[in-house]
Amino acid sequence: MNIDAHFIQFAVIQLIMLVLSICVHEFGHAYVADRLGDPLPRSQGRVTLNPLAHIDPIGTLLFPLIGMWAAASHSVLAGRTLGWGKPVFVSMHARYMTRRISMQMSDLLISMAGPAMNVLMAALLSGIFVLLLRLGFPLYDAERDMPLFANYVASMIQLNLGLAMFNLLPCPPLDGGAIIRYLLPREHPVVLALERYGQFIFLALLLTGGLRFIMGPATWLTQSWIALLFRLAS
Repeated sequence: MNIDAHFIQFAVIQLIMLVLSICVHEFGHAYVADRLGDPLPRSQGRVTLNPLAHIDPIGTLLFPLIGMWAAASHSVLAGRTLGWGKPVFVSMHARYMTRRISMQMSDLLISMAGPAMNVLMAALLSGIFVLLLRLGFPLYDAERDMPLFANYVASMIQLNLGLAMFNLLPCPPLDGGAIIRYLLPREHPVVLALERYGQFIFLALLLTGGLRFIMGPATWLTQSWIALLFRLAS
């Protein structure tokens, strides 16, 4: 593959969108944990929208760039790389956490806050996207053969919705694992198996392409949402 100016521009913009989306996601975890009384995220400087606080050099920068290169070069690795941020650590110490809700509910709320922030960001960007289309902003510059701002807004909507639904998969270490922990007793065989083997299950799905199959409905939903926004803007 020849790395030209178009690819460099694409990679930089895609990386910026991913970093911002991951930043919002991790901030959601830290903010809710902080509001529930956990002092650890604030002490580690995570209750902020500053991307530098949430970037993981490998997960946020290196892996996404490998994925972009693989997709552009039609490599067998295409679509098999993901991006992630620096995890938000919480203490969940009963001494600090609010007593208005159970520890189990606090764990669920903290875990769901990341995907919720991505959905909120997608909703905000959806309003901006519809407004841009109604004002006549084009999606693509045919003369220079490149997407324009409105197109990137649509991509970021899809990215945030996809990130939210991906993280809601009920498999630790993803946020959706908290759903299983909330619905089932901690000693339940399913909970114990997922906590012990969840990372291996996730890795197997990633390497075999099973993850892409599981995320098929999420892809359809995000595409359907963008199609609905086009109809609202017409």
